[in-house]
Amino acid sequence: MDRELNQINVIPLVDVMLVLLVIVLTTATFISTGQVPVNLAKAKEAGDRKDTPIVITLNAEGRLFLNEKALAEDELKSALSTYSFESAVVVRADKTTVLERFVSLVDHVRGLGFEHVSLEVVRL
Repeated sequence: MDRELNQINVIPLVDVMLVLLVIVLTTATFISTGQVPVNLAKAKEAGDRKDTPIVITLNAEGRLFLNEKALAEDELKSALSTYSFESAVVVRADKTTVLERFVSLVDHVRGLGFEHVSLEVVRL
């Protein structure tokens, strides 16, 4: 056993790197699937908000989400009752959503007492 070690065994290094790669890829998929996919409309003038608003998402299928949590239309009033009426509400509507559905949603939210209701768009 007096021979010199002139080679590096890379197999344990490769094993460790593969485990780290699996951990990173798994974590990345969990992070990216947390958002409801919505194809937003585009606008040249879009404001930048600094505070965290209440986000209501209306996807292309007509499903409703409150801060990434799915809910039925009749649950919206009780879900919004925990927030202050001074809170800003941002509606994220898919660009293929029927205008009447969007308008009725905004009208319903404003009817609950929220004054600051806006639409989220993508800046051109």
